[in-house]
Amino acid sequence: MSFTIKAEKRDVFGKNASRRLRMEGRLPAVLYGEGKFNFPLTLNKKDIIAVLKSESGENTIFKITFDSKMQDAMIKEIQVDPTDDELIHADLIQISMDKAIRVAVPILLQGEPVGVKTEGGFVDFMTREVDIECLPKDIPEHIEVDISGLHLHQSLKIADLTPPEGVKFMSELSSVIALVDVPHKEEEVVKPAEEVVAAEPTEPEVIKKERAEKEEEEVKEKKEKKERE
Repeated sequence: MSFTIKAEKRDVFGKNASRRLRMEGRLPAVLYGEGKFNFPLTLNKKDIIAVLKSESGENTIFKITFDSKMQDAMIKEIQVDPTDDELIHADLIQISMDKAIRVAVPILLQGEPVGVKTEGGFVDFMTREVDIECLPKDIPEHIEVDISGLHLHQSLKIADLTPPEGVKFMSELSSVIALVDVPHKEEEVVKPAEEVVAAEPTEPEVIKKERAEKEEEEVKEKKEKKERE
């Protein structure tokens, strides 16, 4: 599906101006062109939401028109209000269809590992996207990774994958994508000996005192008996 977004040059700035635009359903944006040319724009918020909801998401290539110009562009960054998840600003980047660009694409796991089926393990999905470099037309929606052959304690790394035609992996090749591991058991906590001793109930002071007085009385009686003899 192709998208064409109509934009307008923006000549008002500041928080209040941006707030008014958002109340009108517009979105402040900047288009970063080649070199040092940047264009402040306003867009229809619904257009950007439609791009984000498409299968390729932020990696979607679309046409943007303003001042009687039409250019190929992509989303560079989206700013969202953390209190209500509303879009508050968009950074776009102009692209050339004949120049390679670098983007991140999601990794999609396929299959159930042997280590899960028959060996009691579980899948630890560690790297969920990979940086790639390719021409804009070659950007894949995702990278499919078959993990059905993994046994317990085995892993799959980016270096183990074959990139799609025209695509070069830019992430660290040693990065682990998925690992089949065993569930962690809760270790029994063994208290140190001194803590165990301290936890035992102590003898009441009254009993201690009575025992001491009794021992003292016994010693006194033995002494008197010895003197009489």
